[in-house]
Amino acid sequence: MPDSKETVGRHGGGGGARSRREVLGRAVTLAGTALTATAVAPTPARATTDVGGPAGADADESYALTHVTVIDATGAPARGDMTVVVNGARIAAVGRTGTVAVPPGARVVDLAGKYVIPGLIESHVHSVGPEAVVPPLYALTGVTTVREMRGEALHHEWRHKIESGRLLGPRWLIGSAIVDGRPSLHTHDTGSLIEVANAEEARQAVRQAQRENADFVKVYSRLNRASYLAIADEARRRRIPFAGHCPDTVSVPEAIRTRHQTFEHMDSLMLATSAHEKEIREGLAAITVDASQDGFHRYRDWYAAVHPLEYEAVLGYDRAKARALFADLAGDRSGVVPTLVIHRVLEVPEENHETDEWKYLPASMTGWWREVADVVTGGRTPEQARRIREIFDHKRKLVGQMRRSGVRILAGTDTGNPFVVPGFALHDELELLVGAGLTAMQALQAATEQPARVFGLGHALGTVESGKLADLVVLDADPLSDIRNTRGIHALVVNGRLITHQERAGLLKDIEKTAGSEQPSTTGTATAQGCGCMDKLR
Repeated sequence: MPDSKETVGRHGGGGGARSRREVLGRAVTLAGTALTATAVAPTPARATTDVGGPAGADADESYALTHVTVIDATGAPARGDMTVVVNGARIAAVGRTGTVAVPPGARVVDLAGKYVIPGLIESHVHSVGPEAVVPPLYALTGVTTVREMRGEALHHEWRHKIESGRLLGPRWLIGSAIVDGRPSLHTHDTGSLIEVANAEEARQAVRQAQRENADFVKVYSRLNRASYLAIADEARRRRIPFAGHCPDTVSVPEAIRTRHQTFEHMDSLMLATSAHEKEIREGLAAITVDASQDGFHRYRDWYAAVHPLEYEAVLGYDRAKARALFADLAGDRSGVVPTLVIHRVLEVPEENHETDEWKYLPASMTGWWREVADVVTGGRTPEQARRIREIFDHKRKLVGQMRRSGVRILAGTDTGNPFVVPGFALHDELELLVGAGLTAMQALQAATEQPARVFGLGHALGTVESGKLADLVVLDADPLSDIRNTRGIHALVVNGRLITHQERAGLLKDIEKTAGSEQPSTTGTATAQGCGCMDKLR
């Protein structure tokens, strides 16, 4: 037994213990038509009744987590000495221990002193790496839903395996290929990319995304105005969401009116709150890209040209303009995914360092991180480094202001980039959000209730309530007293499957062994480009 007070028994007798390593029954999924209020209709390529969910418990598998403190992420205060009853893949009941009916024969797990929160939703990833490492690592770090921002065939394969019970992993919302203007910064990448030059090509890109069973269309920074507006119109006609970067040719208020689902990163929002917006946009339009360079050197040169313009945005911050913009965002159904983790990687590189979490990743994933980060962030003078740090600090302040204005903030990391470890990085993002001015509850909601609502999944995910899907994280300590306590995971429920303290430790050890058995890649740069790494660099 673990060194906690956890005890396990059966309520009312009956039934022997099952192996927790076995796949527990049929896949239970969300509604494929319920991604958003205007979601894509189901297609023959994906015969599910909902957005994919991991394989869960058998329909008759029941257990009760007793004597826990429930933090349901609705905003209500924590409730102590509670029982959460799980039946199959759903939460059957939540109530005071001793007053909630526990089904006869149900497994009873005494978790006195522990805290239960909803499974975490990671709103911005570019997943790359071994199948035996990345999907289970998400789940075992409490990330039970991810949103893939550059969909590849591999992600659809993973989702199918998870749904069919052959792979432990999260629910997967999968975007289209990146849809960008021509030429794109990703022109020579190995990852999925659709370059469009006009409205008709843009509409074709939306149709292609739907044919390929994407859950949303991923838009990017270099789209021209006509192409972006055509995507918005075609997506509305075809009832498929679109999300991503706000193009340089479109203002954020205009994008809000098009039903742009989420605004990724802080670049466009920083620009939109500056009195110098017009001049900065002219400067952005004048930047050219050397298509003959490899991706990372193009990013380096592009970023070097963008930084002075971003600093102008900081110097020209307009409080009244920001208030008006944030009021528009708060009144809309959209959300903002700040991805402070990757902003810190790129803008405060002196804080980049190897952590103990790297042991769960093969050298083929991490071996190139330092080299690539140095290419993109290196060569800065002390004055440039100071200004870029000031840009990062300004972005953090804007995040706090947005949340205080009622803007829906969603936690995402840009996983797939250097120094961003799948699953673990989301806990880093929560800490950064609190540092930006969010309360611990608001940060927790940024990874639970808020994204579930923005993605149209609030009926099934995001809170600990009866009838919701059973995605839960059991913590050793109170995350509302210190958001860093989300890292102290004791046990998990992944779509109804209970993963105990001991099983989780064993599964993490298996991942560590798998990672350690792989050799470093000699083609790290190509691998990185394929995942959409440095995706945030416009």
